[in-house]
Amino acid sequence: MDTTTAMLVLGAGPVGLAVAKALGERGIPYVQAEATDHVGGNWAHGVYESAHIISSRRTTGYTDWPMPEDWPDFPSAEQMRTYFEGYADAFGLRAHIRFGAEVVRVAPRADERWDVRFADGTREVYKGVLVCNGHHWSRAFPAWVDDFDGEVLHSKDYQRAEQLRDRDVLVLGGGNSGCDIVSEAARVAARADWSLRRGYWFLPKTMFGRPTVELMHPWLPVPAQRAVLKSLLRVVVGPYSAYGLPEPDHELFDAHPTVSTEVFHYLRHGRIHPRPDVASVQGRTVRFVDGTEATYDLVVCATGFHVDFPFLPDGLVPVEGKVVKLVGGMLHRRHRHLYVVGASQPRYGLGPLVRPAAELLADWIGLQDELPVPLGEVLHSLGAPVPHTHIVDPHAALRLLRRARRAMPLVRWKGQRMEAHTGAVA
Repeated sequence: MDTTTAMLVLGAGPVGLAVAKALGERGIPYVQAEATDHVGGNWAHGVYESAHIISSRRTTGYTDWPMPEDWPDFPSAEQMRTYFEGYADAFGLRAHIRFGAEVVRVAPRADERWDVRFADGTREVYKGVLVCNGHHWSRAFPAWVDDFDGEVLHSKDYQRAEQLRDRDVLVLGGGNSGCDIVSEAARVAARADWSLRRGYWFLPKTMFGRPTVELMHPWLPVPAQRAVLKSLLRVVVGPYSAYGLPEPDHELFDAHPTVSTEVFHYLRHGRIHPRPDVASVQGRTVRFVDGTEATYDLVVCATGFHVDFPFLPDGLVPVEGKVVKLVGGMLHRRHRHLYVVGASQPRYGLGPLVRPAAELLADWIGLQDELPVPLGEVLHSLGAPVPHTHIVDPHAALRLLRRARRAMPLVRWKGQRMEAHTGAVA
C-alpha cells in the first residue's frame, strides 16, 4: 500500500476498532497501528482480573455488534476481551492491523502529509493520522509517593487480590477503580483504609432491578436527571455521611460519577475505613489532613491518568487538565487530516456514541479531501466549540452528531467560500 494516500489509525482499542470499521466501509485506505499484540485496548492489557464494566452491556456494546443477551448486565474483563476480539474478527479488521507497532513520533510535513516513526526505527509518510490511543495508560501519582518507604502500586498495575492479602493497605481515590480495589482489600487485607481528597457522587450499580445508567432516558433533561437520581439516592443509599464519607463538593454529572455497590456494604461492615486526604508521609507512616496517622505496607494509587500524546510535537494538540482543546475535541484548526478521537469520557458506556461518531468522522475525512482549508477551521467559523470539559452527556452528544451530519452541505459550501475569499489557512 502507498501509505502517502492512506490514513493511520493509532490504536486498536474500542474506539480505534470502530473508527477502522467506518473507514473500511467507505473505502478509505488505512493502516491500523497497535503497540501491543491484542485488540481491545485497556480491556486487553490494563485491568485487574476481577474487573467488570460499570456501565451496562446495553450502554457499552457497539450498536452494530450487540453483546449477547445471555451475558450479565455487567460483563467481566474476560468477556470484554472476547467481545472486542469477536468484533475485530467478524468485520475483518485484523487484516489492517499491525501488531507490535508502537508509534513514537508523528509530525506534520510541508506537503500537509504526516511523518510517522515507529519504535523499531521504521519511518513512513501518511495522508493523515487518527489518534485513538486512549486515556488509561499515562499514570498520575500524588507528589508524595517517593517519600513512602513501602510498596506503591498504580491501579493500572494492580492485577489480583493476592497482592493485598494480609497487608495493611491504603487505597487512594474515589473513582471506579478505587472502589473496586478497596472492596477487594476489605475481603483479604489485614486493614483496608480509603483516602478521599474530596467528596464524590457514588451511585449503586442497580436500582429497582435495573442498571442505574439505564434509568436515565434521552428525553429527560440533565437537570431533571439530576433531580431524579438525587431523590433515588436519598431513598436507596441515604446520606454519604452515614457511611463516614464526605458529601460531594460538586454538582452531580459535573465530574464522572462513581458506580459501586460493594463499598457501601463493606463500609457498614467496618471492613473499609474512610480517611481524608494525605497531608504528609514519613517512612511508612501516612499523616492525614485531620491530624490522624497510620502505618501501611502498601499504597494503591487509583489516582487516574494524564491525557497525553507523547508522540506529537509539544503544543501541537493543546490539553488543559483532561480536556483536549481542539474543535469539537477532535479537529485541529491549522492542520488537515489530524483527528483526536475518544479523548472525552461519556457519563456512561460509549456504545451509543462510538459508532455514529466514527461514521461522521469517516464522512469528514471524505469532505476534507474536497476542501483546501482545514476542516477544523471551517467548523470553527460555523460556531463549533472547543470543549470546556472532558465529561460528555451521551444523549446531548448523539443529538449533536445528528445535527453535524445534517450540516454537511453547509460545511462544504462554507469551506469552498473560505477558499474563494481567504485561501488555504497556513
